[in-house]
Amino acid sequence: MRIHFTASPRPEAQDALRRLRHTYGEAGEAAADVVVALGGDGHMLDTLRARMGDGKPVYGMNRGTVGFLMNEYAEDGLADRLAAAEAAHIRPICMRATTVDGRVEERQAINEVSLLRQTVQTGRVSILIDGAVRMSDLACDGVLVATPAGSTAYNLSAHGPILPISARLLALTPISAFRPRRWRGALLPQTARVHFDVLEPARRPMSASADSQEVRDVARVDVWEDSDTALTMLFDPGAALDERVLREQFAF
Repeated sequence: MRIHFTASPRPEAQDALRRLRHTYGEAGEAAADVVVALGGDGHMLDTLRARMGDGKPVYGMNRGTVGFLMNEYAEDGLADRLAAAEAAHIRPICMRATTVDGRVEERQAINEVSLLRQTVQTGRVSILIDGAVRMSDLACDGVLVATPAGSTAYNLSAHGPILPISARLLALTPISAFRPRRWRGALLPQTARVHFDVLEPARRPMSASADSQEVRDVARVDVWEDSDTALTMLFDPGAALDERVLREQFAF
């Protein structure tokens, strides 16, 4: 199996990169059968975004902090681990953000698309689902749309639901909602197209982020699942992504 290695800038990830290339060789990105990512969850997301075009599987090993999307790091037996790995297939979501000056920015996200207030002023947004107004005025610090893969990340921290990896759903979750105070969000089918209008964008500016890719001073944001793109992550047996997500639902 031909391997291409990639690593985050962290010293421990760069050291692992040198050691593993020395042991297993380096096929190069174009010729590789699998990509091995060394770092944390942020680097895994960057590596997956780079695979949008070819869909090559990515096997992560944790040289970062949390490493929820990564396997344990070990230098020995990598070829056997790759051969025995279990695949998790995920789909990204797309964001089209239009700024107050009319600029249009498009991004893709693995975890979530989030709108966040830029100043001390509470953000205000209206929410349309498939063209129908579902909430005319949400006052909040922000609101996000999360994939099943991203439901245990920012979405969970905002008290959103954990979604099984195989669920064909998206989570729509408010961040510190002020009005309506008791609204906890919604579960949407994966075919839903979500549209946000920022109310009073000059007085209450908001930014939009597709994972860590930020667009500031947005007026409108559209979000939908990219049903034409499938990404593959590889996990050691017994530690697959669906098992990790299930365990999170029983964690305290």
